[in-house]
Amino acid sequence: MHFTIQREVLLKPLQLVAGIVERRQALQVISNVLLVIKDQQLYLTGTDLEVELVGRVQLTSPAESGEITVPARKLMDICKSLHNDTLINIKLDQQKLLVRAGRSRFTLSTLPANNFPTVEDSPGSLYCSIMQSKFRCLIERTSFAMAQQDVRYYLNGMLLEVSDGIIRAVATDGHRLAMCSMKVDVGQPDCYQAIVPRKGILELLRLLTDPDSNINIALNQHHIRAIAGEFTFTSKLINGKFPDYKCVLPKNGDKLVIGNRQALREAFSRTAILSNEKHRGILLQISNSQLKIEAKNPEQEEAEEEVGVEYNGDSLEIGFNVSYLLDVLSVITTKQVCMVFSDSNSSALIQEPNNNDSSYVVMPMRL
Repeated sequence: MHFTIQREVLLKPLQLVAGIVERRQALQVISNVLLVIKDQQLYLTGTDLEVELVGRVQLTSPAESGEITVPARKLMDICKSLHNDTLINIKLDQQKLLVRAGRSRFTLSTLPANNFPTVEDSPGSLYCSIMQSKFRCLIERTSFAMAQQDVRYYLNGMLLEVSDGIIRAVATDGHRLAMCSMKVDVGQPDCYQAIVPRKGILELLRLLTDPDSNINIALNQHHIRAIAGEFTFTSKLINGKFPDYKCVLPKNGDKLVIGNRQALREAFSRTAILSNEKHRGILLQISNSQLKIEAKNPEQEEAEEEVGVEYNGDSLEIGFNVSYLLDVLSVITTKQVCMVFSDSNSSALIQEPNNNDSSYVVMPMRL
């Protein structure tokens, strides 16, 4: 193996691929990146056995074919330390990788490529294509509600559901739920569901850098594979039954509050300063044309805000974790926001006015 490449051309895919690799691994080869030269292309592969990312780079100067694995972080740090426009010469010599750039010379340890685990290329059961900008929006509007290290392992990820030309993302941690739907180019009318693990979703998000290009997605029983530009992403799926999100959506709310999203967000943020640091609870008091927000903490400190809203109905008092409300208001983009309540013990439904593509459910808390 022998090739020459510009620093910038190598660094971008190397950073994305190395982002998959875990620093501490029981298998040393998994902390390496697989380098393959074939047909004047450089393939870089990183994996943690759950998620795999392959980057492709077209080489402009003649290269010798070959394959080897090399420590991912060390190679990336070497590239980052070099000046822009530096030409890097990489050569495999007696199972050592020689990296030369100007007056700099590095010798890296390697492990054989045949020890490197790769995901089998199995056929997909469903294929769809969606613009990267739309898919990024889908993930950004829902991913904040994914659970982290929950014993209910099926919550530590995101449900992707494809049916009737619609792709829907749903995430919940048991205390709040986020759902977003978009039209998608899919030839299969049947409903198809897959739970993508949290790390897979966050790595997918890093790949979506070209808003006007499409990302092509293939799903089968065990994996999701996505091709975006010069990268192929593969992730194992979580094997489990995702909660029936349709049953969670409140249906009998009769108290509709419409308010300015930014005004509410600022008021919640200020009130949160004096909320209980552990529980983050705030109390909402809703009455005609007014929303009063209160927070208290164990130090007997108090915060109070009043925000004008559109509301005509019975008075209501209800408590929430303020962080959950702020998360929702951070991803909604409209000027106004709708909040639907039924009583002080029932979940609230938050949506954009005249738009049901995104829905957010937040459970109340007792204060």
